Amino acid sequence: MNEWLESLQPQAVWRQFRLMCDTPRPSFHEETLRSYLFEWSQSLGLRASIDAAGNLLICKPATTGMEAFETVVLQGHLDMVAQKEATSNHCFENDPIETYEQDGWVHAKGTTLGADNGIGVAAILAVLESNDIPHGPIEALFTIEEETSLRGASQLPEGILKGTRLLNLDSEDRGDVYIGCAGGVDINVSKRFPLEHEPEFDRAFLITITGLKGGHSGLDINKGLANANVLMARLLNDLNDAMDFRLSSIVGGTLRNAIARDANATVLMNASEIGKFEEWLTEQAELYQQEYVDTDPNLSISVSTSDVTGHLSKSDQTSVIQALLSAPHGVRRMSPSIANVVETSCNLGVIRILVNQADIELSVCLLVRSLVDSQTEYLAKIAKAPFQLIGCEVLLENGYPGWKPEPHSNLLTHFHRVHEQVMGFEPNVKVIHAGLECGIIGAKYPAMEMVSFGPNIRGAHSPSERLQIDSVAEFWNILKTLLKDTPKAV
Repeated sequence: MNEWLESLQPQAVWRQFRLMCDTPRPSFHEETLRSYLFEWSQSLGLRASIDAAGNLLICKPATTGMEAFETVVLQGHLDMVAQKEATSNHCFENDPIETYEQDGWVHAKGTTLGADNGIGVAAILAVLESNDIPHGPIEALFTIEEETSLRGASQLPEGILKGTRLLNLDSEDRGDVYIGCAGGVDINVSKRFPLEHEPEFDRAFLITITGLKGGHSGLDINKGLANANVLMARLLNDLNDAMDFRLSSIVGGTLRNAIARDANATVLMNASEIGKFEEWLTEQAELYQQEYVDTDPNLSISVSTSDVTGHLSKSDQTSVIQALLSAPHGVRRMSPSIANVVETSCNLGVIRILVNQADIELSVCLLVRSLVDSQTEYLAKIAKAPFQLIGCEVLLENGYPGWKPEPHSNLLTHFHRVHEQVMGFEPNVKVIHAGLECGIIGAKYPAMEMVSFGPNIRGAHSPSERLQIDSVAEFWNILKTLLKDTPKAV
């Protein structure tokens, strides 16, 4: 599948990107791709190893005459975000990504494309395979589970990398170079509630919020996009004030680092309330559509009949809904020192309220990000509070540090010079409100200089993800020139 990608230029990169698209690789399922790359590297005569966490390291000797040059680490992650349209039957664990071109961009049919970080990995593979790119010693590091927990980078052993310069190829804006990023922490909430069956609540309805754009919980958090989980909490809270009902379930969002595009909730009520409920819901749908007409014009709220089942008690229902309503979401603070950059934010990523045989289980996942580690800690405490007040277990997990900017590094100076040579203009030096692996790797290798760059990717972490074709050639030329002009080791 995706043969057409190999007709694009530079062919060496697009051929490898086809491999990325043809090989299923959602987070936690990188093994097939990793095994293939391990065997592929050995067929090229390269030294390869897999560490205990599952990261793959491939080492390529220097081009003849460049043995004394600095060792460069090329770094990307193997996994991709698995998001799809509600109507898609795609199985990320088994099916290849189906791609197409539109207006100079590569898209996927109904799913995430995986250009994040597939195009960066493809460029690294093209370097490893090449015979005509001058370079010093190369260490190619491919990490796992970046999109879910950054586990690969977090468990990367110290001392296995010898390089002094790291090029992270996991950024998404042509013309930009990133020298710092946010740290973050997951907030995982859980509790079990008694299951009730009140016979007077004998009608069940499924409320569905869909049609939202979604997006990256860091890069897109400041765009005012609707979050289906936030809207559902608001809707149920207002419904709780308007009429008597019982809440049976909520299913909203799929990833802690994606702005939720869809959510549904099952509610039970007395037959006498149905007319009032349907009229009320129509009014709310119109209100939300007016509020988000500019950012999410396809927002839809619909209702259908469902099966009567167990539910939360009235008091538990009120507590849960108000805790969800109180959970922080969106931008908490803009950076006071870096213009137009989000400093601290929170994403209400996943909500699950599910009926079991004996009880009802609540689970919620939020992701807090900040450029300032103390602000990450502070906002995490705020996010914990409403759930602790209703007796939930709240765990802070998968925390990772931010990447402190080094605006005067030798590598950044080198990148400036190469970028101006290739592109004809200086790069925009930026700090990103997202969790790049550079912060974690930098903590293990504090003497290593790092930058992050890439081609244009839009809509990452959502089915609208797309990759600009022309920008890939520019990205490739910058990478080749950086390698060719790497300085000698001191």
